[in-house]
Amino acid sequence: MALPTRKIGSDDVPIPGLGAMGMSGWYAGWGDTERNIATLKAAWELGCRFWDTADIYGDKRMWENEELIGQALKECNIPRKDIFLATKFGNWQNEDGSRVINGKPEYVKAACERSLKALGTDYIDLYYQHRVDKNTPIEETMGALKELQEAGKIRYVGISECSADTLRRANKVVKIAAVQIEYSLWETGPETNGLFDACKELGIAFVAYSPLGRGLISGSVKSRADLTPADNRWKHPRFSEENFPKNVELVEELAKLAKQKGVTPAQLAIAWVHAQWDGILAIPGTTRVERLKENLGSLKVTITPAEMAEIRKILDSFPRAGTRYPEAMMKDVNV
Repeated sequence: MALPTRKIGSDDVPIPGLGAMGMSGWYAGWGDTERNIATLKAAWELGCRFWDTADIYGDKRMWENEELIGQALKECNIPRKDIFLATKFGNWQNEDGSRVINGKPEYVKAACERSLKALGTDYIDLYYQHRVDKNTPIEETMGALKELQEAGKIRYVGISECSADTLRRANKVVKIAAVQIEYSLWETGPETNGLFDACKELGIAFVAYSPLGRGLISGSVKSRADLTPADNRWKHPRFSEENFPKNVELVEELAKLAKQKGVTPAQLAIAWVHAQWDGILAIPGTTRVERLKENLGSLKVTITPAEMAEIRKILDSFPRAGTRYPEAMMKDVNV
């Protein structure tokens, strides 16, 4: 089944993509290998062939998620050329759970080699700097990525959670093909912080992660009781005891509109993201085939100008409560 496409570099990449993070236990209880491989196989068969991962994604250690994707490619006999594969580096997790942001050139090259091994491939389609290293000039990091590109180890260069200024600096060293930032009905920061404008100006694709509000918009999380301390969302301010009830109000209003249209909240949310401009590619995550099919159903959803205005009114009436990450992690976004 052929899905509609949008450009990343010169490639026509199918939308929506598939965010694989949750398949490796990032959210508690999601690390069922057999089920996840079945979902990846179904994604391939259904034409959902833009897959997103990172070396830090894993339940107990790094590279688990990359290895899962490599395993699926091999076990399901999926031709490597069929998948537009994106991964990330630079957000290192130590054994004690602490994180180190590293953009030093020697680290960039070593991280790429490790990801190639985990994925079982000899090239990466899109390689992102996961978080910007404040202690390493962006020009040095981009220089290393340019060398990897020239060596054929990566096809395109991307940056995640950068500022518009950093993006412009990076793009002077090597052509940036894509930026990955959180964007959804629940998080519209890129509209006002200059990133949308910079991407449009420079011809850079915008990859929207967490388009379903980390499960809140889709209804997979209905209350804080649905989470456990082992779930990363447990520590996020928007899921706190104080803020969760306030944020649910927004979701309930959006769900009413979705019901009126005869679609699911998830389908409305993904369609809304894609409707903002033709340079956006959403990468909703799921571990289940039925949810994957539901997400692909967003392609049949049309949002009228009147409905767009109604959605904006809802967003303005129900401002999000709490930051999207804990304080320590907020220091590493929009850098």
